[in-house]
Amino acid sequence: MTGPNRLETRAAPPRFATDIVTFYHPEFWGLESAGAFRDWAVKNPERFWERVLNALTEAGVTGIELTFAPGDIDSVLRAFGDAPSFRRELAARGLSVVSAFIASSECPDWRQGTNLPAIVADAERRAAFLTEVGAEVLVAGLPMRATFGTRPPFFVDAAYMTRMADIAHVVGEAVAQHGVRLAFHTESNSTLWYERDIDLFMALTDPRYVWLCPDSCHIALGGGDPVTVARRHSQRIALAHWKDAVKPIDVELTIDETVFARQQPYMAELGRGIVDFKGWADEMSRTPGAAIVLIELDEASDPVAALQSGITVAQEALA
Repeated sequence: MTGPNRLETRAAPPRFATDIVTFYHPEFWGLESAGAFRDWAVKNPERFWERVLNALTEAGVTGIELTFAPGDIDSVLRAFGDAPSFRRELAARGLSVVSAFIASSECPDWRQGTNLPAIVADAERRAAFLTEVGAEVLVAGLPMRATFGTRPPFFVDAAYMTRMADIAHVVGEAVAQHGVRLAFHTESNSTLWYERDIDLFMALTDPRYVWLCPDSCHIALGGGDPVTVARRHSQRIALAHWKDAVKPIDVELTIDETVFARQQPYMAELGRGIVDFKGWADEMSRTPGAAIVLIELDEASDPVAALQSGITVAQEALA
């Protein structure tokens, strides 16, 4: 495993990857709604994965990040039977898994102290799968904030972050036994969103066991500077999500199950927003995760064209 103070030398151009959520737009599947798409994909995992893998090949992307259903580990197991079979199918197409994302809705709640054994068991199950498919990064997030103005108020303070750091250490150590790095994603409206949140959490966690997965879009949506964050924490970036933002979120959103959909209008395809990808690329090239450029496009209606455009933007930024 790469240590926290060692940089991987990139002798060749990075590989391009994407999150499976890129393929979740119902128009891509000829369906009328997100709900109709999810229902169909859950019932037809083989057909779902066949089309996704074909689209990845067409787009020129060779790496994938598994995510929440229907592009999750359980869907893979239903479609392919086991991890080795999935790995062989990917290899035959020149593809591989680079990471998996733990959605907060699909894992035990980190805010409940009694959940620690279940949290660790869930992470270890995912890490064991990643090892079998040849991947090394498990991406997690911290719990969401409460809607502004909620009573009693919920504060993201030192005491809260210390509890999160304690859990992260236990989980990070557990997955490290599988050769997997635990990296935290900077999700909008979560408790790891603002630059200050990231700095505080990184300061409280051990770099041997806790890594960072910065998302350029989400950091910008919180009014932060993705390039500055990447520079400040470069030695701890195991993977990054390359995504663009239209502008910082300028309203107080209600934080419930609909918040993710209401954040989407603020997101953009690479090169169409405010993120400085030249500066971002320069900083990424100095990180342990430099070998992978993961382009994330939440629910693209034409994912192949969007990925190809994103690759072009990233290549120009890296040149």
